[in-house]
Amino acid sequence: MTPQIPKFLCALIICTCAATTTVAQQLLAPEPQPATIVGTVVDFTGGVVPGAIVRLKRPDQNDDQQVLTQENGFFKLDRVKPGIHYRVTISSKGFANWTSDDVKLAPGQYFILSNINLRIANVQSSVTVVPSEQLAVQQLKAEEKQRVFGVVPNFFVVYDKNAAPLTPKLKFHLAMKLLVDPVTTTGFGLTAAIYQMTDYPSFGQGAKGYGKRLGATVAGGSTNILIGDAVLPSLLHQDTRYFYQGTGTTKSRLVHALSSPFVIRGDDGHREINFSGFGGSLAAGAIANAYYPDKDRGARLVRNAVLTGIAGRMANAVVQEFLLHKLTSQHDKASP
Repeated sequence: MTPQIPKFLCALIICTCAATTTVAQQLLAPEPQPATIVGTVVDFTGGVVPGAIVRLKRPDQNDDQQVLTQENGFFKLDRVKPGIHYRVTISSKGFANWTSDDVKLAPGQYFILSNINLRIANVQSSVTVVPSEQLAVQQLKAEEKQRVFGVVPNFFVVYDKNAAPLTPKLKFHLAMKLLVDPVTTTGFGLTAAIYQMTDYPSFGQGAKGYGKRLGATVAGGSTNILIGDAVLPSLLHQDTRYFYQGTGTTKSRLVHALSSPFVIRGDDGHREINFSGFGGSLAAGAIANAYYPDKDRGARLVRNAVLTGIAGRMANAVVQEFLLHKLTSQHDKASP
């Protein structure tokens, strides 16, 4: 008589065999062959971009792979698991980041990623706009520190080729700054002393004669500065300051200096006839005609005042262009 196997034991044996067969099949089945992604990175001009960082990213995980492009811009991402959604991101200094669409590859697929074109990164910058008058005030403060040997005022020289134009208020301020400077007043006194030694004009000698000469010198000099460097420049929109050239040939710099008494810069930056300088010299001559004794007056006095003013400006400009810029303190800080 053949023994019978219980039904539950038969079911257990059948399930065990089926499970063993399934596990064996899974163990024996080969892994899916990895895929490969390749591409070439170029910029907006079509030139290759070497050294760019290429990352293979999964939406739900960190970077899976990272490589650098070769000298020819080529890159290769191998060992890419198939059946997974990836995105390729590319970054390089100076360029905006580039990101591909979703990529899902089949086992063993060799995928060429195309249309990789890096654009220039957007650069954000801020520019501080300073009103012209405020800039002129800042530059003028620097000019007021310009002194030859640290003593003699050299306020009417501009070392910044793009200096802001002066307002009428600033023109009067600069003229008064020069007029009340101790060196200027001392210069009036020395000029009167020289006139005293030469007995010109005919005021006589002694303290009384010196006082008259000093008064006439101060009146003429003050008129020349106020009219020639403040009043007329404000009305005519001219700038009587000397604009230092500093570059070019010696001839061009000399021409620039010698022409400065005749041609100056307007407030609009254009070159103009120096009506302000001529007017200042004429006004000084007119004041001298009013103060000097009768025998020293006349048209010749006014003519000499104008010619002396021109000669003085020419000599000063040449010295400024070739010598005084080296001896003037603070001029290297004239442009804030």
